[in-house]
This record gives sequence, C-alpha cells and structure tokens, in this order.
Amino acid sequence: MAIKKGEIIKVEYEGFLKDGTIFDSTERNNGIPLKFKVGDGSIIKGFDEAVVGKKVGEEFTIKLEPQDAYGDYQEELIRKLPKSLFPKDQDPKPGMAVQVVDQNGRNLIALIKAIEEKDVIIDLNHPLAGKTLNFKIKIIETDCKPNSPDK
Repeated sequence: MAIKKGEIIKVEYEGFLKDGTIFDSTERNNGIPLKFKVGDGSIIKGFDEAVVGKKVGEEFTIKLEPQDAYGDYQEELIRKLPKSLFPKDQDPKPGMAVQVVDQNGRNLIALIKAIEEKDVIIDLNHPLAGKTLNFKIKIIETDCKPNSPDK
C-alpha cells in the first residue's frame, strides 16, 4: 500500500550535497533507520512530502531546493554578542558551536563565525541553510507503533 500522511514509517537514507559530501545518513546514526510520522512537520518539508505515495522496499533519490529543506541563508541571523556573555573558562573560536537562548527562552545552536576584540560573531542559520540537498531514500517499514523500538 502507498504511504499516506499520518502513517509512522521507517526509512534508511543518505543525505549528500552536490559535490558528493555526505552530511547525514542511517549509517551515521549507528545504522538506526529514521522513524517519523508522515506529514507532522517533524522533518524537513521536501523529505516528508517525497515519501507520500511510495511503498515498502521502494528506493529513490530526491533533490531538495533550500525552500524545501532548511530555507535560504539569512544574513540577518548573523549576530554580534559581547565576549562578556561567554563563561570565563570558555575560549570561543571560529567554527565552534555554542548554545544560546533567544528572547523567547528557546535554546538555539549557533556557529561562531569570527572573534573580534570585544565581540563574538555568531551565525544562527542552520548549517545546511541555502544549500540544495540530495537524499537517497529506502522505505523500510510502515505503520510502525509510535513507541516501538527503533530496531
């Protein structure tokens, strides 16, 4: 039967960029298939939509433009924070991921882009924002129980 919204499914997958760089996969997740409820918004839009109508055992490749993945890169998500906000024992360096709290109290992960004399420049964009993503997907199982083990 074809997969419909509302079903809980398991898939094996490999996500890669145009140059072939793998950014995520079932293998990188200790071989544990990705389990999700189709259409509930828990995964990126294009991946979610691509499984609708597919069947168990089906393998396919998709290409997602930024708007169907992590969105466009937004310059306004680059922020300057005073170094004094960082713990004294933390030595921030470019490329380092740090946790920050937004004005609504949500925890966010930011990437340090640069260090200035008194400030730290952070990037709140998702690391894959603005990128076209490719996925190889294989449907493993459908109608999984919400709380069943992942293996």
